[in-house]
Amino acid sequence: MIQEHPPWLLLVASLSGRTPAPRMRLWRALKAAGAYALRDGVYLLPASDKAAELFRVQAAEVAQAGGSAHVIPFHADSPEHDAELRAAFDRTTAYAEGLTDLTALLSELVTLAEVDARRRLASVRRDLETIVATDFFPGAARDQIEAALRDAEQALNARFSPDEPRVDHQAIPQRHASDYHGRRWATRRHLWVDRAACAWLIHRFIDPQARFLWLAKPADCPPDALGFDFDGATFTHIDQRVSFEVLAASFGLDRDAGIARLGQLVHYLDVGGVPVADAAGFASVMTGARARHGEDDDALVQDIGIVLDCLYSAYLETHASESPMDTQR
Repeated sequence: MIQEHPPWLLLVASLSGRTPAPRMRLWRALKAAGAYALRDGVYLLPASDKAAELFRVQAAEVAQAGGSAHVIPFHADSPEHDAELRAAFDRTTAYAEGLTDLTALLSELVTLAEVDARRRLASVRRDLETIVATDFFPGAARDQIEAALRDAEQALNARFSPDEPRVDHQAIPQRHASDYHGRRWATRRHLWVDRAACAWLIHRFIDPQARFLWLAKPADCPPDALGFDFDGATFTHIDQRVSFEVLAASFGLDRDAGIARLGQLVHYLDVGGVPVADAAGFASVMTGARARHGEDDDALVQDIGIVLDCLYSAYLETHASESPMDTQR
C-alpha cells in the first residue's frame, strides 16, 4: 500500500557546464541546508515543508539559469535502504569535533583570560547551532554535546562570574576527596564498563584506601556504603551524564584532560553518543576480562585498572601534543 506522505525528497538538477555561477549558488544553498549529494546534480533531504520549499526555490533558479530541475518525493524500497539514507545525515563526526573543543577548553580554563575563554565557548556554540540546524535525526550524540556545552558554560560562569545565578540542570554537588578516604563503596556485581571505570576512578583519584562491595542487588547496599551506578545511589546517572562522568564532576576531576577523554569513552559504551576510536578495543578487553575472571570482580578491577592507567596516560600525552595547535586556532 502506498503511503500518503513520502518521507524523502530528491532534487534532480541539470545545468550547463558553461554556467558555473548558478551551479555554485545551487551547491552553496543546498550545502547550507544540509542536503546530501547522492551524485552530481542529485540532492537528498528528509521530507518537510521547509525542504520542499527550498527545493522548489532552487528548481526555479535552475530553470531561470537555462537548466532543468525536478523535485521528486519518494519512499525507500526497504528498511535497509531507508537506514542507508538516514546514515547520510549522521552528524556524530561534527559533534565529536565540538566535544573535543569543549574538553580542551575545560582543561585549559585555569590558564585562560575571560575574554579568550568566552570567545572559544562562543565559537563552539555557533558551530553547534549550525550542526543542530541540519541534524534531521537527533539522538544520543546531540544530547551529549548539548550537556557538555551546558557544563562548559557553568564552568566558565563559576570561574569568571561566581555570583551570577545558574540554571539548575540537576546540579552535581561539589565534594572534596579528603572527606571520602577509607570509605566503603558499593555497586552491582559482574562489572561492565561504567562500574569498572568508576571503581578505577575512585581508587586512583578519590579514595586510595577504598574498599569495594559487589552487590547481588542494589537493595543489599549497606547504609554506611557509598553506592554508585544504580538507581538511588549517591553517585549515578544525572541528566545526560553516566556515573563515571558524575563522579568526575563531583570531585572536580572533569577538567583533567585524560579523565575527560575517558569519560567520553565510558559514555559512548554505556549509553551511546559521540563515537570514540578506542571504544571497540576497550569493550573487547572488558569482555575478555569478564570471561577470564568470572565472578571475581576484584580481579577484574585490578586488570582493567592497568588498562585504564595506560589509556589515561596516552590521553594526557595526546592532549599535550595537541594543545599548541588548539591554542592557535
